[in-house]
Amino acid sequence: MKDYGKFDIKALQKAIKCSVIAIDNDESCSPRGGPFGAAIYKDGKLVAQGCNNVLALNDPSAHAEVFTIRKACKKLGTWDLSGCVLYSSCEPCPMCLMTVKWANIDKIFFAATRKDAADIGFRDDDLYALLKKGVYATQIEECRNEAVEIMQQWAKKFVQNGKY
Repeated sequence: MKDYGKFDIKALQKAIKCSVIAIDNDESCSPRGGPFGAAIYKDGKLVAQGCNNVLALNDPSAHAEVFTIRKACKKLGTWDLSGCVLYSSCEPCPMCLMTVKWANIDKIFFAATRKDAADIGFRDDDLYALLKKGVYATQIEECRNEAVEIMQQWAKKFVQNGKY
């Protein structure tokens, strides 16, 4: 069932236009990173837009979605983007998807799929498969109590006092 309208199509086209920067020859914006763009709207108004900046910043986390979320958070003065909608030129990778979820963004619309990204050499599908396997890091049990104690101190100071 279709849950989008003409506004969503126009907003997604705005995100796609941001992805063009990746192939633009203008020295002020090239090379930025992969051919991906994103835009965030709230109440029908553009809050932030951006493109992939992995190469420009030497930052593997500077995907279009994460970069745009950072800009939106700065503009709105909050980490909580409840009420916002993300439009992305491509299906978000696992990192971007989790960042969207942490930011409480209400909806995501995308154009190209992760399979389309794989066709040009990106490995988003491999990362999704890795997540299905479960935890892939190693816990050092001897350090757990120390880490949990700090977490509990933080929770007592901020969460229980309504500051977070």
